[in-house]
Amino acid sequence: MHIAMEQKKNILVITGSPRRGGNSSLLADAFIRGAEDMGHMITRFNAGHKQIKGCTACNKCYSKDTACVFKDDFNGLAPALESAELVAFITPLYWFTFPTQIKAAIDKMYALGIGGRNLKGKETMLLVCAETDDMTDFDGIVRSYELTNRYLKWADKGILLVPEVNNAGDILNTDALIKAEQMGSR
Repeated sequence: MHIAMEQKKNILVITGSPRRGGNSSLLADAFIRGAEDMGHMITRFNAGHKQIKGCTACNKCYSKDTACVFKDDFNGLAPALESAELVAFITPLYWFTFPTQIKAAIDKMYALGIGGRNLKGKETMLLVCAETDDMTDFDGIVRSYELTNRYLKWADKGILLVPEVNNAGDILNTDALIKAEQMGSR
């Protein structure tokens, strides 16, 4: 009897925190560890440490050598977005949604549409941590994620929301890293 091996995926992890070594960074590390243990190929893009200007809707996307005519770090992300089979957004919650740094990267995904790139058929995951203990505070980021998936025709493969972590390392006192690693491994 032949049992098919699960297909290894090309996974793009986009992180959103500008704080190095913080809770969402640990969350990303755990997710990546689980995915690598299963043999998946991982590309990590730390949007919180990159320089990405907001989209100006100039509609000149791909009119030159890169996704965006404005030379910034999004041009390094665009090829990874195109080749990824699964995109994992791993971020802290800022004012009920994505932090500016990762939001700029998400906004510039517009360039791929204007450039005629096919982004359909991707899978996604959302992992978010926050200081709040009120789970409804995650509603904004979850809804933005859901609408992005619907618009791009992407399939949600899991959401992990981690409340009550603020200071660097607080997440170590939860089971969130175990859950993140499990998400990466499946």
